[in-house]
Formats: sequence, structure tokens, C-alpha cells
Amino acid sequence: MKDNSCQCLKWPYPLLYDKVQKVTTDVLILGGGIAGCWAAIAAAKKGVRVALVEKGATIRSGAGGSGCDHWESAATNPCSRISPEELTQAMIKAHHGYNNGISHYIECREGYDRLLDLERFGGKIRDTEDEFLEAEFRDEKTKFLFAYDYENKFTLRVWGTTFKPALTKECRRLGVKIFDRTMATSLLTEGGKQGAKIVGATGVNGRTGEFITFQAKATVLCMSRPTRIWLFSPGLPGISEFRPPQCTGDGHAMGWNAGAEFAMMEKSVKGEWSGLRSFPPYGTGNTHNTWYACNMVDADGREIPWADRDGRTLTDISLRYRPSLGQKLFLKGGGESDIPTYEFQGPDILPLEELLAKGFKLPFYADLTGMPEQERKAIWGLMVGEEGKTKIPILKTYTEAGFDPKKHLIQSYGDGWRSGGFLPQERQLFGLPGGMVNDWNLKTNLEGLYAAGDQLLASNCHGHAAATGHYAGRHAADYTKEGAVSKIDSNQAKKERIRIYAPLKGDGRIGWKEMNMRITRLMQHYCGEIKTEELLTTGLGLLKNIQKLEVPQISAQNPHELVRTLEVLNILTNAEIILNACMARKASSKPLHFRRSDYPEMDPPDWKKFITIKLEKNKVEIGEKPLDYYGQLKEKYESHNSDYLEEHGS
Repeated sequence: MKDNSCQCLKWPYPLLYDKVQKVTTDVLILGGGIAGCWAAIAAAKKGVRVALVEKGATIRSGAGGSGCDHWESAATNPCSRISPEELTQAMIKAHHGYNNGISHYIECREGYDRLLDLERFGGKIRDTEDEFLEAEFRDEKTKFLFAYDYENKFTLRVWGTTFKPALTKECRRLGVKIFDRTMATSLLTEGGKQGAKIVGATGVNGRTGEFITFQAKATVLCMSRPTRIWLFSPGLPGISEFRPPQCTGDGHAMGWNAGAEFAMMEKSVKGEWSGLRSFPPYGTGNTHNTWYACNMVDADGREIPWADRDGRTLTDISLRYRPSLGQKLFLKGGGESDIPTYEFQGPDILPLEELLAKGFKLPFYADLTGMPEQERKAIWGLMVGEEGKTKIPILKTYTEAGFDPKKHLIQSYGDGWRSGGFLPQERQLFGLPGGMVNDWNLKTNLEGLYAAGDQLLASNCHGHAAATGHYAGRHAADYTKEGAVSKIDSNQAKKERIRIYAPLKGDGRIGWKEMNMRITRLMQHYCGEIKTEELLTTGLGLLKNIQKLEVPQISAQNPHELVRTLEVLNILTNAEIILNACMARKASSKPLHFRRSDYPEMDPPDWKKFITIKLEKNKVEIGEKPLDYYGQLKEKYESHNSDYLEEHGS
């Protein structure tokens, strides 16, 4: 194969396009983010061979690689006043049943266990330096710091920038074989047949171009949810999505082509937090998530009132962190309800339109100057700094520029971080989006294939990824003890090698950025906020034209561009999944942010269910599942985890 790299700049690594590396393992982990590292650790502790494949560098890769500021699911910590069952049911109810009861119960039941593990690995989860001594949100005995709900204490403030290096170190200590800078490209099936048992995967090295086949008894998909479907800036790709731009849903595309079953892929929300016209996440003042519960003022310095669930104005800052009268709890920090009237909705500022009608003037500002000292330090010094992508671009940069939270305000540009001028057709898979359907072992419908983290239906945040990763890893390890490694179909691997190297022979007429822009423009036009059968059918037809006429013209000149190109081909596949899922739901739904003008009735009883979708013999098959298909949470969990419960004494 010829070297197409630019003659004016020599490629700094050896080109190994003609080489094939073969790897055999027991458990294969695809994706080295939070879920992937935890899956690898859990499997390795079971005494099996583990290989982990990561497109970036595991030490800082993935959506949580640069940090997290809170752990929202520590329901079993010694200060918590709610049970895992109560918290899970609140999460399910918050989304009117459109949630993954299995994965979120695992999150609530085992999330605190993972925090304690992190501490043993070297991560920081307590205020060990007594920086927040006697703060209202600190427990003096455990030195835990709590966020959002100071009454129920199930969400902990943490030093998340310490987590990923600690996890990577533990993986290496346990003997996990890590393949960094290697992109997984396809799942291999028994006999090369779609829908058959998964026997491994293929990958390509992003520096050398070397092709790798991985043969495994069990495979765990731990890659990110799709991004760059509706939002992409070819000139500024680094800010085109809230998650890292290389998180492109590779696992979704691989699973789809292999025959994995998905649900809720029709759900999307209007773009927020990031994109061409927005501002750096967490770098503008607001009252949500990391900045909760900051004071807000308008252009004249007039303080914007806080209102609780029932509309009562809260003059005492301390009350913002406590449930309203008659509330059991409220959800903040990840997975909270998108429906304002929901029972567990926490206190927040009033809607933008209502504020303007009351005479408040734009722009708004976050005002930390009037917050209690400990609250101010927790928001600016801890949470803004430990959250993903904030330590350097926000905390360090703003501080070096002279920002002092005791004296200065930060402009909000309107309604929190959501005022980047997004159009209704500019959308994202966010707020517990669709993903793979799983059982109580976190196994998919495909034999030998498990899933965790963002790969799952209704995925959530850092704690969810950690808990489900560990859970899937140990169940996959148990599965490997049942039999031998299955043989890889050589023809299937050969076809995949031809497919992934095809862009190296391209004529240069279409690059990966141009192709990504084509897809986002198509999705904005034909799968925007309001959908119809005609729009969706036209969109699918145009996608097929792109696949037939334009994909053969796409080109890459080196391994780096090859990986970027393969990502965009996965984005194309994910767009196809979404369009087919949207066609399958013949009703509108408020919880799913799903509007069809040809089926305008909102949430008719017959359509309150999961619509499932998969490929079978390369044809789209539609199915359905009841929203509560997972059954009794506590009983089901305990029946599948007797060894874990015995080990952890619970």
C-alpha cells in the first residue's frame, strides 16, 4: 500500500499498513474512558486476561478523562438519608419511565463502592486538608463534601481530576494490556454472521496504521454516545460538542452493524452548552450543575430571585440546598428532570421570558461575591476546576487574567449556558439519550457482548459510567469461564481491513471535515425539531446516496486522518440509526423531546413504551419493550450479584 502522506511534512511514525497484529484475550474492553477502565479493573481482579483498546491515551481519555466535580449516585454512603431504591425510582419518575432501571439501580447501589475503590487507587474523594472545615456541606467525621441536596446527602463533591490517572495506574498494576492510540473499528461475529455471537473486534493504530484483530471470549463496549450528528464546525471542531469531539459513537455504529438492539434513539434535545455560537462550558455564570446555587444579577445589579419547586422565593441561600416543604428529595447535577412541573425538581432561577417580563435586563451575571465564603470556594475553586475541561481553560485561564470571585462577576449571556443562539434543528443526544438495550448482567442481545457507560440506553454521568463499567466487567469475566475462545472468521476480518484502508486510496475530493458537515446539514434539514414521514424518508434516501456516491470519494493521507475519517463514517451510521428510530415512533412524546407533525398527539397510552431497533440480515427490525421491562429492582439485582454482595457484606 502506498504512502499517501504529505511530501512536505514527513509522518513521524513508521507506517505499518501492511502489517497485521493478532491479539488473543479472555475479556476485551473497547473504550478506555471511565467505564472502560472500571470494566478492565473488575475483569482483571477475576483473574482473567484483559485487553483494553483506547483511541486516545487512557490516562486522560474519554468524556471524564479531564475530571468531574461531583458524584451524584452515592446513595449508600454513611451520611445518605435515602436508599438506592428511592433514588433510582426518583430518576425513573423524573423521566416519566423513559429510563434504564437496571443501570441506574447499579449506579445507586454500587456508586459509593467505586468511590472507596478510587480512594484506594489514589483518587481524592475527601477534604483531607480541611480546606472546608465546618462548612455546612461538610461531614466532619468522614470529611465528605456534599452538593445540591444538603438534607439527603447522596451527591458528593470530589476531586475528579485525580481519577483517570489513578484508574490507569490500577489497570497497569493488574496486568491489563492497554492498546492506546488504537481505534476499534468493528465487532467480529461467529461465522461472520450478523446477529451471531461476538468473538472479538478489529482495530487500527492511529499513529502507525497497523491493523489489529482481537480474539476474545467476551467483549465489553464502553465507548461514548454519538456526537457531531447535528452540530459541527469545520473551522473550529474543538468546540463542536460538549463531550470531547473524538467521542463519536463508534461503539453504537459497531454494535448496529453487528446486530445489537437499541432503544430510545429517537430522543434528541435542542443544542446547549456547546457549539459554534456558544461559550465555553462552565466558563459563563449560571445556576446549574457545577455553578449551583450561585447568585444571579441583571445588567443593573438587580438580584434575580430564587424560587423553589412551588414558586416560593428563597431569601436564605442555605434553603437552595434543601428540599421544599413536602419534598422527599430533589435531583441536581445529572439526570434531573427536563419537565419543570416534576415533583422532585429542585430550586432554580425563573424562566428567562418571565424575568424579562418582570423588567430584568440582559445580560445577566453570576455573582459569587455575595455567597458565603465556603460556598464561593466550593463553586469556583473546587467544582469549577475539577469538572471536565475546566481546570486549565476556565479556572487557570480566568485566574491568570485577573478574575477574583470575591470582587468580580462573570457574564451569563442570558439563560445560563444555553443561550448560544441554537436553532431548533440543531440538536444533541443529551439528557439520558438512547443506546443499547441490556439485561441484568449488562449483556446485550448479542451473545458474548456486554455494554456499560454511555453505550447503554439512558446513560448518565461519571458515577453511572464507573458503576456500570465495573459491573459489566465482572459479569463478562464470569461469562468467559464457560467456554473457549471462538474462532475469528478470516473473510470478515479481511473485508474490514479493506474497508478501513479504502480512504488511503481516495482522490482527495472529500475530506473528513467536509463529510461531517454534509451529515450535520442533512440531519438539521430532515431530522430537526419537527419531524414527518416525508422528511425522514427523504433524509434516509439522501444518507444512502452519500454512502453510495460520496463515501468512495473520501480520502485520508495518514493514520491520523484515517481515524478521523473512520469516525465520520460512524457518524453517518449513527445518523441512519436515529432516522430509522424516528420513523418507527408514530406518536409525539414530551419526555423524549420528540415531535411529529403528522402524529401530533403527545404521549398516547399505546405509545408509552420503548421502541427497539436493530439490524437483522441487514434489514431494520422494529420491536418494543414495556418501560418497566427490568422488573423489581432490588430483587433482580440481588439475584444476579450474590458473589458481589457476599464480598461487600451488603
